[in-house]
Amino acid sequence: MSAVPVAEGRAQAPRPLRGILLMIATVCSFATMEAIVKWLSQTYPVTMVTWVRYVVQVLLMLALFWPKMGSRLVATSRPGLQVFRGAVLGLSSLLFFTGLAGIPLAEATAISSIGPILVTVFAVRLLGEKAPAGTAWALAASFCGVLLIVRPGSAAFAWSALLPLASAVCYAGYQLMTRRLAGVDDGSATLFLGALVAAALLSLVVPFHWKMPVSVVDALLLVAIGGIGGLGHMTLVKALESAPATLLAPFSYLHLVVSLGLGLLVFGSFPDAVALVGIGLIVASGIAMLVRSRMAIDPVED
Repeated sequence: MSAVPVAEGRAQAPRPLRGILLMIATVCSFATMEAIVKWLSQTYPVTMVTWVRYVVQVLLMLALFWPKMGSRLVATSRPGLQVFRGAVLGLSSLLFFTGLAGIPLAEATAISSIGPILVTVFAVRLLGEKAPAGTAWALAASFCGVLLIVRPGSAAFAWSALLPLASAVCYAGYQLMTRRLAGVDDGSATLFLGALVAAALLSLVVPFHWKMPVSVVDALLLVAIGGIGGLGHMTLVKALESAPATLLAPFSYLHLVVSLGLGLLVFGSFPDAVALVGIGLIVASGIAMLVRSRMAIDPVED
């Protein structure tokens, strides 16, 4: 899933270089986790892999945060919203990982990169926010990019390519709920509760989708995806505390660059010319939206 930041952290003393470095660490973490997930999904059920990812994150956060936070780690004034947000997070990951099992890494990452524009559209429709100029054009261009990657009706089409798109829709809803909780609940509690709810819900079905690891290496990789995913979320929060989201957002597109490299290195796959054009359209429209959003926040004075 794309590591595009939303306004869920409040910068204290601005430290832009620290924020940028943490954002780069975030996208590298998520891209690496997704590559491992794709590798493991060739052998293990996706539901099991997704469950392990969140259980390990929960255990890691308990070890790191409970000693100093105690019960504040699970304190919330909006329990219903937190539960719904966690459920949507789990569904988003399950959809993305299932799609990832069927299509190349870079293409799946590119399709999910439409998420930031969907967040903007949903924020306008559901939260009454004002859309930056050109939002409709950016959304249209992004969907054209998705169509060039998916290519419905062609021999290259795979139904699994639609799952990252569905995941992006779910993740956009998750980001909006995270935005609503910012300043209401503690950020660490919100991060923990999302993973806890996702793990709890997946626990209901994972017994029907379980396969014992066939090697020590596979067991370590299963644990690693939870640790790497949790690390990525924590560095994202720290990045947003260090620098404005409008500064960090363009660096999130490094996620796609890293995914391209890992896809070639680990799986020997690289997008064809048509898919590369689609990827370019999605990235260009996303960056254009970011620039327009930043201009709206920081208008140039005459």
